[in-house]
Formats: sequence, structure tokens, C-alpha cells
Amino acid sequence: MIFKQKILVSFIFIIISLSLQAQQKYQMYKNPGCMCCDKWVKHMNENGFDLGITPSKKMKELKIALGIPEEVRGCHTTVIDGIIVEGHVPADLVHKILKERPDGIVGISVPGMPVGSPGMEGSYKEDYPVVVFDSNGRIQLYEMR
Repeated sequence: MIFKQKILVSFIFIIISLSLQAQQKYQMYKNPGCMCCDKWVKHMNENGFDLGITPSKKMKELKIALGIPEEVRGCHTTVIDGIIVEGHVPADLVHKILKERPDGIVGISVPGMPVGSPGMEGSYKEDYPVVVFDSNGRIQLYEMR
């Protein structure tokens, strides 16, 4: 049953993505009303990406369908050229991982919503980990920011 749900959720998001593809090259999925996600899209687009915004009330199902480990989940999800980008990952690191394509790595994440990460700017900056993960849910540190 869970497998069928994953297939159905994946199919729904593929259909949504295809219908929006004429507008932007990639879509960022977020909970409706989350404004920090919009700021992250602005950061990404200012750094060479072409992202659109798709509000969704099915974020948990999307993250499960994509195999994103619970420990690394952020507030929004994007897939760029086959790499899952989860949360407030800086654009330069997205460019870097897309160029490097480390073996077995399916995603990069900034878990949570650390102050000072792109889209979460504030009066101070927290140090935060940027992690990568594989399809088996193994997580490793990619870089500290």
C-alpha cells in the first residue's frame, strides 16, 4: 500500500511539474504561506537558477516519496537536474554538487531553518551544517557554513 501511495504522489508531482514547466525550469515545493521559501527562490534565481514556486499541502508525502531522510528535512523541496535540494541550501553549493555529482548522492540539505542561511537572513548568523544523503538514507556532512 505504501509503495502505491509513493507512486501516486510521485505521479501527481510530475504532472504538476510538467504543467508548470513552461513557466520555470524547476519548481520549489513549499507549505502555503511560508515566506522564507520565497526569499530562498529569489536567492537561487539571482544566482543563475530558474525556479518557480508551487505551494502544496502534501509536503510530508512529497518528502517521503522522494526518500528524503526525516533528519535532514527542511521547509521546502526542489529537484534540480536529478539532485534533491532540501531546505535553505546556498546557491553556490547547489552549483558545486551539480558539477561534482558525488557517487551515490541523491540530495543536499540544510536541515531546519538556521538563521543566516539564504532566505533566513537575520540580525545574526548561526553556524549550520550542509549535508548530503544517498538513496539508503545515509547522511554525511558536506560543508559547515
